[in-house]
Amino acid sequence: MIISVANNKGGSGKSTTCANLGAALAQAGRRVLLIDGDMQMNLSLSFFEEEEVLAFSEGSANLLGFLQGEAKAEEVIRPTRLAGLSVIPSSAKMSGLEGWMAGRRGSAQVLTKKLATIAGEYEVILIDAPPTLGQWTAAILSASDRVIIPVEAAPWGLFGLANLFDFLKNVQKKSAVSVMGVLVTKVDERKNYYRQTMETLADLPDIPVFDTVIHVDSAVEWAQDVSRTVVEYKKNSRSAKEYAALAKEVEALCR
Repeated sequence: MIISVANNKGGSGKSTTCANLGAALAQAGRRVLLIDGDMQMNLSLSFFEEEEVLAFSEGSANLLGFLQGEAKAEEVIRPTRLAGLSVIPSSAKMSGLEGWMAGRRGSAQVLTKKLATIAGEYEVILIDAPPTLGQWTAAILSASDRVIIPVEAAPWGLFGLANLFDFLKNVQKKSAVSVMGVLVTKVDERKNYYRQTMETLADLPDIPVFDTVIHVDSAVEWAQDVSRTVVEYKKNSRSAKEYAALAKEVEALCR
């Protein structure tokens, strides 16, 4: 199952979701590959020190090099501390990918073709998409079976969601990708934003919403500060337990 994590609004928790869901699935015994599709490289930083991530970015042994045929799969796939969990890191040079894609026939399927060569080695592949609605995000969605959409329980958390759904509909004209679920993140139940977000999502026709929600938890930031996921850094924290619950939901939906 290839699952993208996407939202064109920044700050929704895409990279955090991708990293911690991947870690939780790996801890549940799944073979998982994470792909950092965002030039900000936050997913990569969830597992490797800043110096390592910058080193990955500078050469060709990263996602960009893999896409452009400058590096083989075995050169770009990096094992993590967690058994069964590997990462293809991103590159700051991904900023030029849209231009590269624009000049090549069939570039919309470049990721699909690349993943076809390695997909059989993993049970789940999670792709962290950039917060944009361009050719690269379309290629990520086209390569995916399902998409998870993190939404922040905040005043503007749902802003732009309609644009994302319209964009997804266009991608679906040539792809079978579908929405696995909307994941509500950064929840603080003391505020009305959570209730308002859930009520709004409930009114959207045919849009599945995960039962699991992710609450605000300082343990997530502590983990990120030392380049770890919260599920390994503080496994008894509230958010670690929530990501474990999310992993169970995702596993059920993958069957």
